[in-house]
Amino acid sequence: MTTTSTARAAGLLALGLVLAACAGGGGDAAAPASSPAPLPSGLVLQVEYTGGFTTPDELATRLPLVSVHGDGRVLTEGPQIEIWPAPALPNVQVQQVDEATVRDLVDAAVAAGVTETGDLGEPPLADAPTTRFTLVTAEGTTVREVYALAETPEDAVTPEQARARDRLRGLVDELTVQAGPSESYVPQTVAAVVSPYTGGDPELPQPDAAWPGPPLPGTPLGAGLTCVSATGQQAADVLSAAATANALTPWVAADGSRWSIAFRPVLPHESGCADLAG
Repeated sequence: MTTTSTARAAGLLALGLVLAACAGGGGDAAAPASSPAPLPSGLVLQVEYTGGFTTPDELATRLPLVSVHGDGRVLTEGPQIEIWPAPALPNVQVQQVDEATVRDLVDAAVAAGVTETGDLGEPPLADAPTTRFTLVTAEGTTVREVYALAETPEDAVTPEQARARDRLRGLVDELTVQAGPSESYVPQTVAAVVSPYTGGDPELPQPDAAWPGPPLPGTPLGAGLTCVSATGQQAADVLSAAATANALTPWVAADGSRWSIAFRPVLPHESGCADLAG
């Protein structure tokens, strides 16, 4: 198995300890602290990749590295078995943390420079992804993007830019270190990114699967792809069917048409296909 980004309690605790140590460095008695502003009920912090050299369906279905919600849910993509054809469904994991940990993560994102606006440089690299940080607080939403964060050598940018990138890279490392209990995320909505079935791999023939979801092909996404979103009982039916399918499974609609489908569980702060179009 290969370990993709997954949630972690130890990393979150480490961040909290560092922040507490910084806050307690003074010798004088601290003034009574005012009550902190309430956390947003939805998305609080997210790190995701955008762009880069990959296929259109992978771009449309790519999951964020980590999504932290105000109710304490932390979602990441867990380990995936290394076989081909790959399972149809990604392994999305959810971990529950307390409010104090969520606040520590917000503070850590601010300390790492997510709310800053300094120049991060434009390294001369092609086809690398951009890392997008989104932070949502009572003051509003901040989005900071950095191109080729993991791929850029320090000598490709100025020393100041390199230091700023190092802080953001450290935040990503802390958020994606593996530790702590988690469980499979069961989405209320699942999106299906659809393309015409072209025959698959003749050396790996796959049995047809009856499509149990909304009518295909759905709403255009661009690049020859369309999308449908299944909710409620339809989502349960789609997840059940996809659990025994793989990336090469031909899906047969009610009219007999055949399609290739890439699945994307819709996260708690998302609504469906519209969130994949960007």
